[in-house]
Amino acid sequence: MQTASLPNPGSGKPWYAHRWPWLLALGPTAVVVAGSYTAWLAAKGQDALVVDDYYKQGKAINLDLSRDRAASALGMSTHLAYDPAAGRLAGTLARAGQPGTDAIRLRLVHSTQPGKDLNFLLQPDADGQFSVALPMLEMAHWQVLMESGDGKWRLNGRWAWPQQRTVDIKAD
Repeated sequence: MQTASLPNPGSGKPWYAHRWPWLLALGPTAVVVAGSYTAWLAAKGQDALVVDDYYKQGKAINLDLSRDRAASALGMSTHLAYDPAAGRLAGTLARAGQPGTDAIRLRLVHSTQPGKDLNFLLQPDADGQFSVALPMLEMAHWQVLMESGDGKWRLNGRWAWPQQRTVDIKAD
């Protein structure tokens, strides 16, 4: 009795010499690599978006509004322009249309990472102009806080870098 044998197109080659097993294994391998990377990102750092005493800070927001109202009463405004090629942030401070010469604190607050916040203590000249060396800003939505050296008034605004090369903030 004679048995018929089925033709084996890949006879003589081991399984790993064919491309189909590797192509089929590529999908699950990519999922494992992506999952491992996601787990590493999640474990790498601690989230800093919520503070422990959020309720107390929420109640204190009304105290902060008094400084905004003081800036509005004084007619405070500022114009900031960043030149990445020169690595400088230049600005003008005005009080009711006149140059402001008060010492100021300028804070650029990163939208999600407090470790990237920038703080400057500046003294505008007689024309209300100031300039400060600034490292290359990363693409982000920055919160701009400018307040007097004695903390009596505050300007608050948003700056989307690099979509906005300049930002104007006026007290409302």
